Amino acid sequence: SRAQLVTITAGSSVAQIARTLKQNGIGRSRYALDAIARMQHGTLKAGVYRFDHPAPMLSVYQRLRIGDVYTIALTIPEGYNIFDIAGAVEKAGLGPRDAFLSAEQQDTALIRDIEPQAASLEGYLFPDTYLLAPNMPPEQILGEMVDHFRHEARELGLTGNIPSTVTMASLIERETPVASDRPMVASVFANRLAKGMSLDTDPSVIYAALLEKRYHGTIYASDLKAESPYNTYLHTGLPPGPICNPGIPSLKAAMHPATSSFLYFVSDPSNEGHSRFATTLEEHEKNVAAYRKGEK
Repeated sequence: SRAQLVTITAGSSVAQIARTLKQNGIGRSRYALDAIARMQHGTLKAGVYRFDHPAPMLSVYQRLRIGDVYTIALTIPEGYNIFDIAGAVEKAGLGPRDAFLSAEQQDTALIRDIEPQAASLEGYLFPDTYLLAPNMPPEQILGEMVDHFRHEARELGLTGNIPSTVTMASLIERETPVASDRPMVASVFANRLAKGMSLDTDPSVIYAALLEKRYHGTIYASDLKAESPYNTYLHTGLPPGPICNPGIPSLKAAMHPATSSFLYFVSDPSNEGHSRFATTLEEHEKNVAAYRKGEK
């Protein structure tokens, strides 16, 4: 016998639940459930249940009472963007990628109070593992992720211009895998912004290419010149919105950048994942040369 999923809708009476179970071949007698429910005075919880073998009515009843619902775990790592998340949703069996991606781009009413101009929910889908019902619509999944963002933002005391903090955090998230380097990376961005210098971040250029469906795993010289509000080589200031969904360390770094005079950083080949910081272009060029040598 193969496993089957049975959906118990909210507000169902015991009689309706018994009927649903019987229609699905679970529990031979509807009256057994009625009798048990009366005996136990329990309330039965709505949700999707998975039955993989015929079970005695008492154990079926106990599962409904404790709400032993069937869920799918969806893990969103820190730094995933809307494209990554839509792919993860499809892979988890929660629905097609394209349908989820269009929901991510259309359901911006979920964050209207935070960012009325949002082009998508990018930045506000909090990275975590979510336990979701198999038939959950995209709007509901996105609602859970945004609620989680709001909760974490409150915990962090994130106020003021939230979109610019989240946008900054998203750049920091994509620029370094090392949490301890993030406040320093934030200081570089803050210093460049204060001096009216362009941020020159590759992740924002990659994001521009993703939005225009022309990214194939590498950045070309042409991408650095391609017109997009997300191209931080062409435009000074922050990009128009986040480029990924940052986690807590990156949000904290964006809220509290380190104090430094650094204007540049590049990966450090001798120190896995860490960055080398520089105040002058000359110093930075030495670091870049060391990085290129280390890469070979």
